[in-house]
Amino acid sequence: MVGRFGLLVPRTVSLRQQFPVASFVGTGDLCVTHVTHDPANCTAGSMLAVLSGEASLRDRLAAEAQKAGAKSLLVERPIGTSPLPQCVIPHVREAYSRLALALAGNPQQHLKLLGVTGTNGKTTVAWLVRHLLNHSGRQCGLLGTIEYHDGLAGQSAALTTPDSTTFARWLARMVTAGTDYAALEVSSHALAQDRIAGIELQAAAVTNITRDHLDYHGTLADYRAAKSRILNLVSPGGIVALNAHDTSVSSLESDVPAGCKTLFFGMREQDQLSATVHSMSLAGSSLQLTHAGDRAQLGFSLFGAHNVMNLLAAVAMVQSIGMSLAEVANAISDFVAPPGRLEPVHCGQPFEVFVDYAHTDDALRNVLSTLRPLVAGRLHCVFGAGGDRDRSKRPLLGAASMLADEIVITSDNPRSEDPRLIAEEIRSGIDPTAKTRMILDRAEAIHTTLKEAQPGDCILIAGKGHETEQVIGQLRNPFDDRLVARDSLARLGFNNWITRRSA
Repeated sequence: MVGRFGLLVPRTVSLRQQFPVASFVGTGDLCVTHVTHDPANCTAGSMLAVLSGEASLRDRLAAEAQKAGAKSLLVERPIGTSPLPQCVIPHVREAYSRLALALAGNPQQHLKLLGVTGTNGKTTVAWLVRHLLNHSGRQCGLLGTIEYHDGLAGQSAALTTPDSTTFARWLARMVTAGTDYAALEVSSHALAQDRIAGIELQAAAVTNITRDHLDYHGTLADYRAAKSRILNLVSPGGIVALNAHDTSVSSLESDVPAGCKTLFFGMREQDQLSATVHSMSLAGSSLQLTHAGDRAQLGFSLFGAHNVMNLLAAVAMVQSIGMSLAEVANAISDFVAPPGRLEPVHCGQPFEVFVDYAHTDDALRNVLSTLRPLVAGRLHCVFGAGGDRDRSKRPLLGAASMLADEIVITSDNPRSEDPRLIAEEIRSGIDPTAKTRMILDRAEAIHTTLKEAQPGDCILIAGKGHETEQVIGQLRNPFDDRLVARDSLARLGFNNWITRRSA
């Protein structure tokens, strides 16, 4: 809750009142002031939400929490080895999220929440939503892959969608900051794990659904099902914006809750919210937006069909709170892409260099196909794949890279895997006749490619985008593709670095 002078005041929540269907072990009720799912975050008096279903792990978590000072447990099944009082409730993950919100004063009730999910594009859409709302005089916070921001101040993000306690606290910070709106990136993991259960979205957008995170979800059908759960979070009368060009997305229409409005966006005349591109270059795009007979011409600093679709997804959501196409056109002119999303590195060199987060085959294909017709010379692609993640997408990344003239396979975040084996799995998807090299040292791969580039060429450094570390084994080494490229260009004699404008 928010007290005098905008300070957050700790709340006490009775679980008997919060969860009437719950049963209790060792007590008739529990009054809680702090909940966490991590024993390391427990302090004196904390409640631990035990999210694991594995008996031995549940026992260990409970013991660690008790040692740290926890006084109670939130569980789906009683833990007989623990002497701590327990609240037993079905769907403990959902209960944990709802409890975290209640302890934060239910800040979601004081905000208009706009959420976006999809395999690719979530960050750009969320940043567009925030930009459009802020520039129209509406203060907007943001929770997403790059940062968490309460409307006045922010910090780097740990997860695309934070854990339930962190999520609730940031919403509370937004309320304290006087923020009225929040743009939320909603990951498939968060949806599957009910991290944000208990909120209602004013609008939700689904950008695309292509293969990703199958190491967690198992099958593409399960992944799609996880994504579709965002629809159940939309409030009655809210907007569900669906990509009309992606059948996995457009077919979600049948799952849209009764009372919600479905809006299809795309680049065809028949799409409800549509964009017509007049011109496109590496400097940006000129286009027309059309919706329900209303039209607006605008200049957009981003380029590529995927970014036009990202813009449409954002526009669909801000329209849900009454923003007009004319307001969009006025606000969009000075938008700057999020860090690491087709971010240019300009140091005075006679060729183009872009850093992009593309780490799925669909994203890599989209970016390369966008650059291909806009490049006079050769198109180079430097990329890898993350370790300890879905191995099946590695050859697909290789196949997507064949849109480039010159392919350099390198290391991404190998984590516990052998970088060479990851690279070989990528190469298995590339035609043996394609011009391909393997340079596992990422800095060397970037420097070698830049050194060999000719005037008119374009280099795409893909996979890590905004990331500032490279994870090798247990080590997190400082590594930023943008800085590495800049330093490499300086070594080649190009020192006229142009500072990126702030978004």
